[in-house]
Amino acid sequence: MTATPLCWDELEQRADFAIDPVNGPTNSQARLRLFGRSEDQVRVTLYRDHHAWCPYCQKVWLWLEEKQIPYRIEKVTMFCYGEKERWYKQIVPSGMLPAVKLDGRLITESDEILLELEQAFGPLGISLRDPVAIPLRQLERLLFRAWCSWLCYPSRSPRQDRQDRAQFVNVVTTVEAALAKTASPYFLDDFSAIDVIFTPYVERMNASLYYYKGYSLREENPRFSAWFDAMETRSTYRGTQSDFHTHVHDLPPQMGGCYSNQEPSALQNQAHVDGGPWFDLPDVTYSEPQTARLEALTRVYKHRANIIRVNPMDEACVDLGLRCALTHLITGETPTPPPGADVALRYIRDRVSVPRDMSIYAAKHLRTSLETIAAIAGDRSGPEISLRHRRDQDPANFATIG
Repeated sequence: MTATPLCWDELEQRADFAIDPVNGPTNSQARLRLFGRSEDQVRVTLYRDHHAWCPYCQKVWLWLEEKQIPYRIEKVTMFCYGEKERWYKQIVPSGMLPAVKLDGRLITESDEILLELEQAFGPLGISLRDPVAIPLRQLERLLFRAWCSWLCYPSRSPRQDRQDRAQFVNVVTTVEAALAKTASPYFLDDFSAIDVIFTPYVERMNASLYYYKGYSLREENPRFSAWFDAMETRSTYRGTQSDFHTHVHDLPPQMGGCYSNQEPSALQNQAHVDGGPWFDLPDVTYSEPQTARLEALTRVYKHRANIIRVNPMDEACVDLGLRCALTHLITGETPTPPPGADVALRYIRDRVSVPRDMSIYAAKHLRTSLETIAAIAGDRSGPEISLRHRRDQDPANFATIG
């Protein structure tokens, strides 16, 4: 007997995932964070990207969450995703992110923001001006440059690729030695601002090198592996953490290009990240929350009208196909989707964004169900993701709901 897809009313009854965005765990939906305090204690406004992806925004966001500084959030479109809001360019003419308003005073540039915040609220474990911190901050920049040299320029030959890899691995060895100086999995005896400084780009290195170069930063380096594991014990980090699929497709236009070395391991990893299965990727190891499926359902249900509207297939096809996928997500049943659902559902699958849309395990479940139902319909995919921009992720397309 063929399973029947649930209707939207039935899905609504099951979409009961909820968090407290103001006082609960770190989340990308919040517009105000109070950590149990009163709103009159807010001295900080953080201007960050709608997409919850900007690495420099993540750095400031994570610092504020760790310190539990009450703050407001104003969300701004990154150049890559759509038109910059006029009101923001009146405040910051360059349009660059992040920015912070502290006691009415505007501060830009992420490192300068952190220095000003620690002046106002005290350091996070260690001051970024501390003599111990400075060489570690320099090491992070050295690692960043070695990563860019390998990832962001096409190699002239396999030999050139091997040289770039060796240069990166050499810096990683130095970072591994820095991590080994304490018994802690962090850079110092306990979590500190140094870990915040390393977090955004190390997370992106882990994803991009796995996908484009066949190199697994987390799996091939024991100290980095322990560092990632320790970071994932922190709800603050988990709330800002992205997944491989989001990173590898958002990085190319942001970085000016990411280049595969076309090695068999890289090609295999690309197929893995793009088509699944997603649960055995080395992007997360903490235990899956029991609420992951409900979170995915709730987030899709909330934005269903716009998800259907922006899809390249006709609305009736997307509506039915999406309900089939959500039915599979919640019940495990596999209703038969309509013709064209392979295109419609893979278009959605490829545009689930973490953590903007949902957390990492919720996204894995949603992608799995979308692909399961799409495979019943056929083997076609939607329009390819652009390497030059991500206007398919324009937040203006979702401005009317939530």
